[in-house]
Amino acid sequence: MKKMVALFLSIVLILAAATASADTKITVNGAGETRVSADTAVISLGVNARDKDVLKAQQKVNEAIAAIRQALTGAGVKEENINTDFINIYAVYDYREDQEQIVAYNANSTLAVRVTDMESVGTIIDVCFAAGANTLNGISFSASDTAAAETGAMKKAVADAMAKAEVLAGAAGLKIKGIEVISEGGVYSYTNTVGNVYGGSFREAEPDEEASVGTVVQSAKLIVSANVSITFSAE
Repeated sequence: MKKMVALFLSIVLILAAATASADTKITVNGAGETRVSADTAVISLGVNARDKDVLKAQQKVNEAIAAIRQALTGAGVKEENINTDFINIYAVYDYREDQEQIVAYNANSTLAVRVTDMESVGTIIDVCFAAGANTLNGISFSASDTAAAETGAMKKAVADAMAKAEVLAGAAGLKIKGIEVISEGGVYSYTNTVGNVYGGSFREAEPDEEASVGTVVQSAKLIVSANVSITFSAE
């Protein structure tokens, strides 16, 4: 009986020692960012016209869009890089004297113009406005190859997670032994600038102004970000 009790106590002590020496798990998230130059811009611009006759309003827009297309191809933009982005016609109402009356029709057509020469983006905008465009909705930038930037961002994310784990382990009096689990949380890219269009090409230049005044577009840097989650073992 004494032998059985001694064996039982030995097993309990072994289990307790194993539990005490079991690795502690530390889970942290890491983030990393890299930047890459944009090599493609998509310009969204078009024509807005209003007339009491809906067909005339649409005709004004169609004629202006045709002129813009012709000007773009004349400036070297390929037809396949000029696409219709949005078309809209709506009635404009007058609510005076509690009566709803249609006073005009507003027609709008927007083009998406793809440009791969970053130095010419401002010039292309000027060409369109000179040909009849009167709305500019914005410019979106992208990069055709972000593989190297994505790899760099992931490496930075892992390094960030490892640094955080070392800090947590040190604060708790532990030492990192290794990695138990590592998972990728996603890689994303986005433009890091807002409002990157400058210039006065949307109005006629004053007589005393230089004729060379035009739109200046600052090509955006794209931010490529990565996130990881890593579980470390520590003792």
